[in-house]
Amino acid sequence: MKAAYISHPSSLRHEMGEGHPECPDRVAAIADRLLMRGVLDLMETFEAPAATEEQILRAHESRYYAELQAKAPAEGYVHVDPDTSMNQHTWTAALHAAGAAVLATELVASGQFKRAFCNVRPPGHHAERGQAMGFCFFNNVAVGVRHALDVLGMERVALIDFDVHHGNGSEDILAGDDRVLMVSTYQSRLYPFSGDNPRGANMCNVGLPAYSTGDALRSAVVDHWLPALRKFRPQMIFVSAGFDAHRDDDMSHLGWSDADYAWVSARVAEVADELAEGRIVSTLEGGYDIPALARCVELHLRALLGID
Repeated sequence: MKAAYISHPSSLRHEMGEGHPECPDRVAAIADRLLMRGVLDLMETFEAPAATEEQILRAHESRYYAELQAKAPAEGYVHVDPDTSMNQHTWTAALHAAGAAVLATELVASGQFKRAFCNVRPPGHHAERGQAMGFCFFNNVAVGVRHALDVLGMERVALIDFDVHHGNGSEDILAGDDRVLMVSTYQSRLYPFSGDNPRGANMCNVGLPAYSTGDALRSAVVDHWLPALRKFRPQMIFVSAGFDAHRDDDMSHLGWSDADYAWVSARVAEVADELAEGRIVSTLEGGYDIPALARCVELHLRALLGID
């Protein structure tokens, strides 16, 4: 199966201070693992372009774009919320992370590739229309979704989000847009303390109790996601791929295993093949235990590519 791998060197230059969990080692470890395990041999590599202002403004307010650009420091750090800050490379990295989603969307929508994976940072699914938060500046996947709809003419797309934290930014941007179905799981009553009261009829949010295992994920997928997706019949599937529900990741209190990530990724691949001509654009979100992150991204891509 033809698949695209998209990244950019600026993902390694953006950082938010010593000891911060959302660190450059995340994308480096993923790239190293995929190279060592031969997965990259099965994918075509692309360097992410910078998203244009026009592309970003399909998901974000112009005021916010201008204010964030003005905050970009020449040196040191500028905090935009208590745990999210910019260094001199953040603005560039954020543009290329969003641009990766745009390129992935174009490659998959055109039929050049069935699957695409964006190994970029900063992540995006907490970024709201007018607010950076939760390590996120631009909502990469929402920029891709809006590009598919508003530029490429897709009529229905789905967003699947299995990060341990609710994708409040994606919901803020996409709630009420009947061209989009968002299905998600997350740990209830965990940052950003949202999701349990969906903001639109096009949101299928399944909060999971703390200390639950992958069995709760599997029930959410079978009982909620799959019926909603089959009813909606998307033409393309986007994935906010967060790996921080892993039992080794101390950012949460869920107990998913490597096998759970392989299982959910296989279900995503199956439903894409059934409903969306196989079209999948997956973008990296969370995942902060580096060894578990690298292993599970490999399993995610093996499932999407249909290889053992």
